[in-house]
Amino acid sequence: MNRFIDINPERCIGCGTCQSACADAHRMQGLQDTPRLALVKTGGISAALACHHCEGAPCAEVCPVNAIEHDGDRIHVKEQECIGCRLCAIACPFGAIHPDGTSIAGVAGMCDPTPSYPKSLSSLLTWAPGQYTCAVKCDLCAFDPDGPHCVAACPTKALTVMGGAADRELDEAKRLRSIENGPTVDVTAVAQGLSEKAEGSVNNG
Repeated sequence: MNRFIDINPERCIGCGTCQSACADAHRMQGLQDTPRLALVKTGGISAALACHHCEGAPCAEVCPVNAIEHDGDRIHVKEQECIGCRLCAIACPFGAIHPDGTSIAGVAGMCDPTPSYPKSLSSLLTWAPGQYTCAVKCDLCAFDPDGPHCVAACPTKALTVMGGAADRELDEAKRLRSIENGPTVDVTAVAQGLSEKAEGSVNNG
C-alpha cells in the first residue's frame, strides 16, 4: 500500500498555507517551485487535492520516457527526464498531476520574462515560448526525512500521511482481532445440516 496525504475537508479552512510550504520546500531543493497540492473550493467547503500515489499509477504507465516511477511506497517524477508531453496529466483520474514551468529555457534573443497563459485556459491547452514544461505532483517531500512539509505546516491539522508499512501492519492486526473475537462456527453442525439436506433431496427424488 503506497503512502498518500489524506485531507479532512471538515478541518480545511482554505488558507493555502500547505501550498506555500510545499512550494518553498521544493524551491529550496532546486525543483519546480509549484505547489504539489491544489486548493478546491465549492460552496462552503474547501479542501486540498494531492496525488493519491495509485498502486497501478496510470501516469507512470503512459509516460513515454519513464520519467515517472514507483519508488518504494510512492510515485515519483524525475523532473530532469520529463519532456513535458502532458500525457500523465491527461491520464490522471484525479487531476493531481499537472504541467508547469518556472524558468526560461534559453531561447536565443529572449530577454523578457516568460509569458504566461490566460488564467481562464487549462494548462493542458497552452504553452509559452521559451518555457521549460515539467510535470509536477506530490512526492511526499521524499528529500526530507521529517515528511511532507504541507502536513507540518497545516494550522488545523487537516492533512495526514496515510498508508505505508505502518498502516499495513495496523490492517493486519485488525483482521486478526476480528478473527479472534468473531463468531465461532460449529463445523460439525454445519456438516450434519448439509448431510441431512442431501439425504432429503435423494429421498424426494
